[in-house]
Amino acid sequence: MLAFSTLDWIALGCFAGAWIAYAITLEWTVLGERALNARMHRYREIWMLRMLERDMRMVDTQIVGSLQNGTAFFASTSLIAIGGALTLLRSTDEVLSVVAALPFGIPTSRVQWEAKVLGLAVIFAYAFFKFAWAYRLFNYVAILLGAAPPSDEKDTAEAKAHARRAARLTEAAGRHFNRGQRAFFFALGYLGWFLGPWVLIGTTAAVLAVTWHRQFASEARRAIAEERGG
Repeated sequence: MLAFSTLDWIALGCFAGAWIAYAITLEWTVLGERALNARMHRYREIWMLRMLERDMRMVDTQIVGSLQNGTAFFASTSLIAIGGALTLLRSTDEVLSVVAALPFGIPTSRVQWEAKVLGLAVIFAYAFFKFAWAYRLFNYVAILLGAAPPSDEKDTAEAKAHARRAARLTEAAGRHFNRGQRAFFFALGYLGWFLGPWVLIGTTAAVLAVTWHRQFASEARRAIAEERGG
């Protein structure tokens, strides 16, 4: 089992369990409906309904363009991070000698180090696929904006159905983007494993606390809650 200690496997299990449990809570439970992400999904539907009322929809296309640009930035960053992680595999001996010389350095075998680095690369690869798919979905949203009925048909059943389809598509794009960002956040927690299993547990707990606070107790969440009456 790659010569990892029992504590290493426990720490890795805590990391994976925290990530999975947080994702399930945020996306599949009643509690998740109170999160900042879920509340922003509701505004996506409002956006699409308001879009129907506008004769000129340059603002809407600019919004989609900005969302695409942000997603493309994170997708590119994911590729750079993957390259950086794989580069570490080529310098394993040098890195291990540096880590061993540190005051808090923990003895690590070559196999253990490479397994940890590959795990980090897998996390960034997962993030890349999420960001790339979100970018593609925002492309589809742009197409739906172009196919939207004219403003004088905004009250028709067809127009409202089109707005709902566009809203669902923006929600899907936002959901995949959020999953990619979540992978970035937990990748920071994963870095703690390079310093030892106890550090991994601590950094995982810290990342979980920060992300939980942002979704359920942040100033941004309170602002949205006030707008929509809690």
